[in-house]
Amino acid sequence: MVKQRFSGVLAWLEERTGLASAARGFLYEPIPASSGWRQVFGSVALFLFLLQAVTGMLLALNYAPTPGEAYNSLRYLVTELTGGRLLRGLHHWGASMFIVVVVLHLAQVLLWGAYKKPREATWLVGVVLLQLALAFGLTGYLLPWDNRAYWGTVVTTQIAAKAPLVGPYLLRLLGSDGSIGVVTFARFYTLHVLVLPAITTLLIGLHVYLVRRHGVAPAPEDAGRPPKPFFPEQVFKDTVAIFASFALLFTLAVAARVPLERIADPTDNTYIPRPEWYFLFLFQLLKFFEGPLEVFGSIVLPGLAMLALALAPFLDRGPAVRLGQRTVALGVVGLSALAWAGLTAAAVATTPRQPAELAVDFSQPTGWLQLAPAELAGIGYFRAENCAACHPVSGKEAGKLGPDLTRTQLRKSAAWMIAHFKNPGELVPGSQMPPIRLNDKELSALAAFLLKLSPANAEALHSAPDFAVQGAMLYQAHQCGACHRVNGVGMQLGPPLNGLSRRRTKSWVERHFREPQVMSPGTSMPAYPFTPREMDAMLAYLFSLEG
Repeated sequence: MVKQRFSGVLAWLEERTGLASAARGFLYEPIPASSGWRQVFGSVALFLFLLQAVTGMLLALNYAPTPGEAYNSLRYLVTELTGGRLLRGLHHWGASMFIVVVVLHLAQVLLWGAYKKPREATWLVGVVLLQLALAFGLTGYLLPWDNRAYWGTVVTTQIAAKAPLVGPYLLRLLGSDGSIGVVTFARFYTLHVLVLPAITTLLIGLHVYLVRRHGVAPAPEDAGRPPKPFFPEQVFKDTVAIFASFALLFTLAVAARVPLERIADPTDNTYIPRPEWYFLFLFQLLKFFEGPLEVFGSIVLPGLAMLALALAPFLDRGPAVRLGQRTVALGVVGLSALAWAGLTAAAVATTPRQPAELAVDFSQPTGWLQLAPAELAGIGYFRAENCAACHPVSGKEAGKLGPDLTRTQLRKSAAWMIAHFKNPGELVPGSQMPPIRLNDKELSALAAFLLKLSPANAEALHSAPDFAVQGAMLYQAHQCGACHRVNGVGMQLGPPLNGLSRRRTKSWVERHFREPQVMSPGTSMPAYPFTPREMDAMLAYLFSLEG
């Protein structure tokens, strides 16, 4: 009875939509006998595009498409929303994987000569889809609105401006005529979420139609061999490839954190912009073309490469031959891969290291930025004394000897804590805790941190970077708070130090430490002969302070 009803439903759908016969035609379409693993890239690319669309829509549910709010909404998404970091990771690494798979698909077609008559149009659509995949990467790069995105987009628009004749018009079209701002953001966002997806969907549909119309290109050895159906063998291989690609993507999304830097600062002229890894080769190539030749390296040469790729079916009109006989195609693909790998490796090797304060990852909790210097220094003493070996601080560490410090600080005063640090056994008879060998100022800083510690901010123990902790310890040791305020704590004899990076350069502050009377005549600030390592830590800490 159930089987009859199910058959009736299928018959109704077939009569009115033709879906059943279309599915049978799709699954049992004859393909060449030589078809196999090398044909899986197209299916994987289609899967990754659909995954990008789904993850993009889910991200958009929590994303505010205006510059400042975009950054804040992304921080909320990756630090507070359940599964938000995973979702962003899938979208970020999925974009990279989509480009890689599209390139591999085109390379496979180029190597086997599958672009030959009558498949020229199929190839041309594929070349356009490659450019659209790159355009997705370019337009999506700005949307986090952090320093990395902002300055990378500045470089991109400057390159576009060098295009002969049309450069100024491209710059105006991108909304970056003069500076990167709200108009630029709005146009990149519109391109990324509305224009490019619509065009790409149409071209993918056309590409699939052309593949079905002309069939999969047979290998020369297929002559006289009967074709085989698409299902089940090729479907199985495509499914395995899709599963493997998703497993790799999921692993990357979980294990490789996508960084989020400080919110975009157009005044930060010290920032060293770098493009995404798949554009690093072009970034490195530009170093060989300076001055008037820069337009050749940035526009003309890549344009000629894309033109040559598009013209491949019209330049290679000979009969199909075995892969081993396609020496020109093998040479072109091999040399291109070597050039790309070499230029990318050179770009990575010559990437200057960003200052520590600029490398703070805002995609993870950054509660340490709101701590007073004494509290942040207390983290350093807590780590140095290895207090976590006996005391749990996350609420999830069972079996440790001492009490959970996130839940006991309200029951004790700072004076009790300092006395306990000096002589644990006197205040807690039978305690196995050894005395802490720190001076009174250091013990006060440790107590200040423990008084601030709670289950909500315990992550600061793990997330506070070493440079900030070391800088705060130096700040406390030299009693900088007697004149300056940080996060609302300290005296006001000198200027507040929050937002120092927007008022002074590192070189100015460094010289001010060494020669305060030269830089600020009449100041009461003494000279501080910091070692180079101490100076780096102090400057990195001060320049990381928000304000």
